[in-house]
Amino acid sequence: MNILFTCAGRRNYLINYFKEALNGVGTIYATDMDLTAPALIDADVAIKVPPIYDPDYIRILKSAIKDNLIDAVISLNDLELPILAIHKLELEETGAKLIVPNRETIEIAFDKWKTVQFLEANGLKSPKTFIDFDEAKKAIESGELKFPLVLKPRWGSASIGIDFAENVRELDLAYELQTIKLNRTILAEASKDDVNRAILIQERIIGKEFGMDVLNDFEGNYVGNFVRQKLSMRSGETDKAISIIDSRFDAIGKCIGDNLNHLGNLDCDILEKEGKLYVLELNPRFGGGYPFSHEAGVNTAAIYLEWLRGGNTIEKFINYKEDIMFSKCDRLLRVN
Repeated sequence: MNILFTCAGRRNYLINYFKEALNGVGTIYATDMDLTAPALIDADVAIKVPPIYDPDYIRILKSAIKDNLIDAVISLNDLELPILAIHKLELEETGAKLIVPNRETIEIAFDKWKTVQFLEANGLKSPKTFIDFDEAKKAIESGELKFPLVLKPRWGSASIGIDFAENVRELDLAYELQTIKLNRTILAEASKDDVNRAILIQERIIGKEFGMDVLNDFEGNYVGNFVRQKLSMRSGETDKAISIIDSRFDAIGKCIGDNLNHLGNLDCDILEKEGKLYVLELNPRFGGGYPFSHEAGVNTAAIYLEWLRGGNTIEKFINYKEDIMFSKCDRLLRVN
């Protein structure tokens, strides 16, 4: 079994979880545009590829999949998912399975405005959101929208470009600055089709923060959800968390899994305010909070391998326990 992780970056924990699950019967490959990326050091084989928006990216990735007899491809980057979805059939001609949702599913998750519409259409709560700046200002004047507010790219990743506004002047300044800076980031390409509505203005929900992994099988059928309370964050990722078991999240997880029909793991953020749960974002991939679920008893790496081998005996890999607390830390890796 040969597994390829694309845009591997700093996801060393996933590389090692899958290596443990393979138990020596298979090889872990990883790609990145920089051969010094930390995750490539823990992979069995490191492959350098061009940036995801390079015209040759898919051709080179396809060659890597074919040349190395890859059985499954797992993307670890939000911005790459839409690209892989477009070329999914072409890449799967190699015989590899791309564990990537269809284009419609990715579009709902990647476009945060469509995420809000999806959540509301399925009866789930989300923060009040606007994509038209003038309409947001009118809503503030009428009292429909109240400070504090969050401004963030509509097509965003890894907390790039998030600002907060406590009053109208801060809102004006933050919106103008984000408009200017958006074109300088990697998000410019993703935002180019609707650049005038590429920034979300959203009410800021202040309360307990949770991360939830929603697991579907490779046919898009809901399997289960696993929740952790976030205790601290760093650079947009969960830094410290504790596992919880709370039936209130089950209906949310099942609703997302049944209606989004994503493949494999999905990471989502949830906030609690006055006893109500608000869903913020959907990321149909392994997120930075997955290690907390793994260490609390759900071995999604082993589940993936079971499914890839054609089996469905996954109960032994799910033993989720509450009150398991973990904290991340940095480690040094020798770069050769």
